Amino acid sequence: MKSIKYFVLGLLVYSSGAFAQLKAVVYKDGSQVLNGFEITPKKKSAQKPGILILPAWHGIDKASKDIAGDLANLGYYSFIADIYGEGNYPKDNAEAGQKSSYYKTNYKEYQTRISLALEQLIKAGANPDNIVVIGYCFGGTGALEAARGHLNLQGVVSFHGGLARDAARAIEPITVPVLVCHGADDPYESKEEITAFQQEMRDTKADWQMIYYSNAVHGFTNPEYGNDNSKGAAYNEKAAKRSFDHLKLFLNEVLKN
Repeated sequence: MKSIKYFVLGLLVYSSGAFAQLKAVVYKDGSQVLNGFEITPKKKSAQKPGILILPAWHGIDKASKDIAGDLANLGYYSFIADIYGEGNYPKDNAEAGQKSSYYKTNYKEYQTRISLALEQLIKAGANPDNIVVIGYCFGGTGALEAARGHLNLQGVVSFHGGLARDAARAIEPITVPVLVCHGADDPYESKEEITAFQQEMRDTKADWQMIYYSNAVHGFTNPEYGNDNSKGAAYNEKAAKRSFDHLKLFLNEVLKN
């Protein structure tokens, strides 16, 4: 109970103006309590575009809060999803790997948690017909699952996300635009997984694009990962900026502003 108390307390304490605009939101999946965050733009438009943010494998973190603030400054309603739920937050990398792997395997449950977060984004004011899902690492996998799950979206964006899918799964049409921002030197995505993903996109006749960033490994958007590429996950300032610019281009194309 003490660890949960400190986790929630940590989520409620912010160190920047952007975080101060974030509002904690408690919602549920059955009896499971979920703790997300919403933020509304200072400058609102009649189209009310919305962005659902799926965090990396440790759950809601500073990086996901930062991007929510950046998107709000651009005029987007945003909601940060809680995939794991209260009492299930990983304490270390081993637990994060175990818990994220569970949802990658049990993708229907992942899609359900994403759908519930979408409902909260809409309650916050976003237009239900003007929403994009973006995700980072484990959340990038979730963004692709949102597209595979035929959720009511205008597009999905995966940043250094897992691309693999069970080959036994039936391939169904993907009807929303897909953007994948990928580190060219990411050691966690095999050539076979990349090839299979690209073939899936072709087979589904998806509107997709995959952008590679040179000298970038896994997690290249997160400054907290440091700059040592040999560790497999590291920040790359140039790739982070370029991928954010590509995100803005994508949003301008698929959303009504």
